[in-house]
Amino acid sequence: MLNIPKSLSGITLAILFTGWQFLFTGCSDRAKLDQNGVPGKLVVAYYAGDNPSQTRNGLKPVREYLEKKLGMEVELLLTTDYATEIQALQSKKVHLAELPPFAYIIATQKPGLVPLVTIGKDGKPAIYHSFIFTHPHSGVRTMDDLKAHAKELTLCFADPASTSGHLIPRAHLISIGLDPKTAFRETLFAGTHAACIMSVLSGKVDIGCSTNDLAFRRMVAEGTVRQEDAVILWISPPIINDVITARKDLNKDFVRKLKEIYLRMASDDFAVFNSYISIDYPDTRNMAYVPVEDSLYNGLRQVADGIRDINLSR
Repeated sequence: MLNIPKSLSGITLAILFTGWQFLFTGCSDRAKLDQNGVPGKLVVAYYAGDNPSQTRNGLKPVREYLEKKLGMEVELLLTTDYATEIQALQSKKVHLAELPPFAYIIATQKPGLVPLVTIGKDGKPAIYHSFIFTHPHSGVRTMDDLKAHAKELTLCFADPASTSGHLIPRAHLISIGLDPKTAFRETLFAGTHAACIMSVLSGKVDIGCSTNDLAFRRMVAEGTVRQEDAVILWISPPIINDVITARKDLNKDFVRKLKEIYLRMASDDFAVFNSYISIDYPDTRNMAYVPVEDSLYNGLRQVADGIRDINLSR
């Protein structure tokens, strides 16, 4: 079974933006519920991503939209890693959070969460892919090369609770006989997808594991890297997208209202929806939030359960 440390508090937060909390210490009162399970104000956690300022700006219209629709104050908390989002949900310091699939799987090992929505394309959950890659000067051109020279190579994952930047590529490496704990000269976590990609393409690390469709494609579009800077060794099967999940102790009618607000966001005010989603997706046509069931993540649970002693600490 998946082995997760009892405490995820080892990864701390240290960045504070004006009006946007990055630190959860002492914030237990802000997420209080009344006797009917309705919050005085809604507190939602999001991962800050590779560009926190861009994420903050993209989410500002979303916060204002939620406040308008709910008729209450909404506070958005940006985290620098996924483990802190999980901890914030489990310690009841936030009401909602947007989690990548692996982080959601970790969080739901303890009861108390209900999935609401995920990003959709043409009415179906949107997908993305993980990839294993290297830089042109590594001498590695195929996965067979990787296997043959693993002991000479350094390997980089993104965040420990990342699906495309850890779980999926780790599972694939193990499936071909390369346990990241022992097969490589060194295995490390970069912290973010962008940091992982830049560590490899700069030659500081030999092999990287990240998301091909989102982080790498975005960096190419921004001109940060070039497509030809990376040698792609492996691309994963499709991965279902991030999920917005709520605590089960919230009032059920309030949760239904929240879900409906997200589902209607793209049709009601596409500019609001687009302000955040376009950070990862250059073409947001035919995209909207769609309902999601917990069972959609069972396949990833099986993948995670098949890997012994996953350690989320850096």
